[in-house]
Amino acid sequence: MTFSATTVLVLALIAAVIVAIGLWAYSTANRLDRLHVRSDQSWQALEGALARRAVVARSVAMAIAGPVSDPALADQAKQLTALAGRAERAGRADRETVENQLSAALSGIDIALLRPQLVAELADAEARVLIARRFHNDAVRDTLALRTRRPVRILHLGGTAPLPTYFEITERATPAASTGLAVDTIRTSARVVLLDERDRVLLMRGHDPNTPEDSFWFTIGGGVDPGETLRGAAVRELWEETGHTADPATLRGPLWRRVAVFPFNGELIRAEELFFVLRVAAYEPEPGNLTAVERRSITGHKWCTAADIVALDASGETVYPYHLEQLLDEAAAAASNTADLEVRSIR
Repeated sequence: MTFSATTVLVLALIAAVIVAIGLWAYSTANRLDRLHVRSDQSWQALEGALARRAVVARSVAMAIAGPVSDPALADQAKQLTALAGRAERAGRADRETVENQLSAALSGIDIALLRPQLVAELADAEARVLIARRFHNDAVRDTLALRTRRPVRILHLGGTAPLPTYFEITERATPAASTGLAVDTIRTSARVVLLDERDRVLLMRGHDPNTPEDSFWFTIGGGVDPGETLRGAAVRELWEETGHTADPATLRGPLWRRVAVFPFNGELIRAEELFFVLRVAAYEPEPGNLTAVERRSITGHKWCTAADIVALDASGETVYPYHLEQLLDEAAAAASNTADLEVRSIR
């Protein structure tokens, strides 16, 4: 049995079309799988942000209930506590409603009754909820855009995975992430996770000049000056705070991104922090050029292992960023990695 040249050509074209469709279907199914993973992870991050806000809401309720015998404040605290509990227990179908009710209750709080640190914690918690919601809804949008295409639906490339859904929560355009407190300074900060040959990280000890009794620990770094690059700011801060001169090209990253709202020296600051990693031989830091405020607020330094960080936190001196001990392995791997790094959000 023989085939004509035309028949062979037609069969070849049909085979090519089938192969092309197969390759497209395979790549689309893989892309959908990645989008589903992304939307699942973004939902988990949003749930974590909402859970943290509920914990802060309880702290706010305890603060306003406090020693003052005011029936109105007692009722407000009771309502806030109840809503925080409901938000933590609510299923996905009822979550939006309950979280919006919690948002409304938090917006009715008189922040003048709260300590500045608690105001900052609330602002930070609400900012993280809004950021996580936006990331989640972006992931849902991208997934639905592909899942709802006709060829994808006809070929069932989405498999049995349920369609992701948007999460809508009220975003109020009030200062400091809906707390009603005006942010004095908004800045971008470059920070350095400085590791030695034993994977210890150099941390600085300091305090707010207005509350010297509350010490905390932090990585090297500070605000980016106008016209300055992130890497340039990182190496400048490294020299100013520790006396070490580094080549900007040797920094790895940025690896992490952290958004924080906190009071410092009488101002409420909202900072977007980007973290680089650098490995050096251990040395004794000698500040190169501290500012007047830094001379008042920085009180010490220490090369820390993961166990040291846990011990510092347990002693009541918070280490920033949170859970740094769990991040050291990632930082150590990044310090030796020459490939491009993907920035991820941390607390």
